[in-house]
Amino acid sequence: MLITVSGPPGVGKSTTATALTEALGYDHVSGGDLFRSLADERGLSLLEFNQLAEEDDQIDRDLDRRLRDLARDRDDLVIESRLAGWMAGEHADLRIWLDAPASVRAVRIADREGKSVEQARSETQARAESEALRYREIYGIDIEDRSIYDLSINTARLDPTGIVETILAFVESYDPDGDEGKVPIEGVTYDF
Repeated sequence: MLITVSGPPGVGKSTTATALTEALGYDHVSGGDLFRSLADERGLSLLEFNQLAEEDDQIDRDLDRRLRDLARDRDDLVIESRLAGWMAGEHADLRIWLDAPASVRAVRIADREGKSVEQARSETQARAESEALRYREIYGIDIEDRSIYDLSINTARLDPTGIVETILAFVESYDPDGDEGKVPIEGVTYDF
C-alpha cells in the first residue's frame, strides 16, 4: 500500500509519517526533508529557498518528480510532503490530509525552530502564500482543494498517538478499490 501524508507546515506530518511507518513496517520518504536539505546545501533559509523557487520552477519540478517516481515504483511506502497526495496521483492507495489552526501550527514551528511565535506565524504565512502561488502556476493545483483526500484530521484535537491510531483504524477498514478504484486526479498537469 502507498500512503501519502500531506498538510501545511506545523501539523505534524513528519511525526505522523514516522510513527505510521513504524506501525506498518513501511519505508518513509519526506519531501520536507528533501526540500530542507536542498535549502541547507545552498545556505538559504526555508523562506529564502521558497522565494528562489518562485523564480526557478525547476526546484519544485525536480523535487516533485522524485516524489512521483517513488510513488510509481514503490509499495509499502509512506510519502510525506505538502503535495504528496497530488504528486502520487493515481498511484496512491490512501491520501491523508493533516491540518490544524494557524495559531497552533505557529506555536509548534516556533518550538521546533527556536524562534518567536510571531516570527513563525509571519514566515509560515509568507511560505504558504509562496507555495500556493507556485503550485497553481506550475501544476494547476489549488492547495486548498481537499477533494482528493481520503481522510482529513485536525491534529490540534489529538495527540500523536491518537492521530496514528485513527489512521491505522482507517487503514484496516479502507477499501482502495472502493466504488471507482484508483482514478487520476483531473485538472493537474504533471509536466516535469
